[in-house]
Amino acid sequence: MSEYRDTDHIKSYVKRATRMSAHQREAYDRLYDRYCVPRSDRPVHPDELFPNPGRRTILEIGFGMGAATAELAGSMPEVNFLAVDVYKPGVGKLLSRLESGAIENVRVIHDDAILVLERMIPESSLDGIHLFFPDPWPKKRHHKRRIIRPALTAIMARRLKPGAYLYMVTDWDEYAHAALEVLEATPGLDNPYDGFAPPRDWRPTTAFEEKGRRADRAIYELFFISAM
Repeated sequence: MSEYRDTDHIKSYVKRATRMSAHQREAYDRLYDRYCVPRSDRPVHPDELFPNPGRRTILEIGFGMGAATAELAGSMPEVNFLAVDVYKPGVGKLLSRLESGAIENVRVIHDDAILVLERMIPESSLDGIHLFFPDPWPKKRHHKRRIIRPALTAIMARRLKPGAYLYMVTDWDEYAHAALEVLEATPGLDNPYDGFAPPRDWRPTTAFEEKGRRADRAIYELFFISAM
């Protein structure tokens, strides 16, 4: 039986017309089989998805154009990164970055991250989850679409190994405080800080972060540890 009841069928994204550049399309078509794995409707241990099993595995939900993903994976070759995004142009761009950087510790799922979390990721199998600048869905009537909501954070917590982490960064003040409240109420997650976390020096700056800073928005970091 599905764990995912009260928010079933509520997606964290909307389908929109997206244009791919010729370069993104060429990279997607040529490199898909090399770096991408299909979403499964049965649990698949992360070790089955990478050519170098047995390493720590981090799930990244929503990677935009993939610049930070590629930079982080390139700087941590000893860690496997499972990157999930629904938008094809960004997937194509990330695949191109992986090839040009000779980065082999990333596998990409071009699909709905909620379905990946619910159906594909086994319990206690991840060493971390990254959510860097997820869509804040600022209008109140759209808050139900946010990726940080109780039904989903409960699933995320169960997918983490004991002592693993969930790391979210946002530049949207209201979302930051709402997410902090949701995460602090999520069973199995502990906040080692008194509220928001200090920045991680290993996290690359993202395009969304630069845009937020240009607009003089504060950057909020949330870092929670899975209970031992």
